[in-house]
Amino acid sequence: MELVFATNNAHKLNELRAIAGDRFSIVSLKELGCFDEIPETGETLIENALQKATYIYDRFHCNCFADDTGLEIEALNGSPGVYSARYAGEHCSFQDNITKVLNELQGITNRKACFKTVIALILDEQHYCFEGKIEGEITNTEKGTNGFGYDPVFKPLGYDKTFAEMTDIEKNSISHRALAAIALNDFLQTCRLSK
Repeated sequence: MELVFATNNAHKLNELRAIAGDRFSIVSLKELGCFDEIPETGETLIENALQKATYIYDRFHCNCFADDTGLEIEALNGSPGVYSARYAGEHCSFQDNITKVLNELQGITNRKACFKTVIALILDEQHYCFEGKIEGEITNTEKGTNGFGYDPVFKPLGYDKTFAEMTDIEKNSISHRALAAIALNDFLQTCRLSK
């Protein structure tokens, strides 16, 4: 089965391809010939994921999926949440976002946080959503150089290292995105078996 992944984020594309393995084939927007800046104006992860998938489906009429991911920090009332990618401003870097989060948490002992990913799939004109969530905490300092986004400051519950200190294989076996992708894969396998 071939699906277009509606993202311009090369890190996410590589992660999902590694997680999917040979279970289904992921086509990038570049391979599709789409270089549009896909809008993300929803107020929830589900709204954003569906908006991006619908954008590609309406223009290219192909089975596709999109994701949206948010870091929710308890002491910040769930922020940055849906604004995780642009928390420090519209054209900010990963580093800008990390710096803002660490500054806002200075002196705060409650470091509880969770990562959530929602994947929206459009398959044969039907919409489906899958969620992955992992609990953890925000570290006081950045640790590790692997991964992207908030990985250097997010330590999953039950682990003594951040996502950025893990290998790709380690992270992809437990991450929020992996959990959502596994749910997607299980659904696709069920679809294949029922045909």
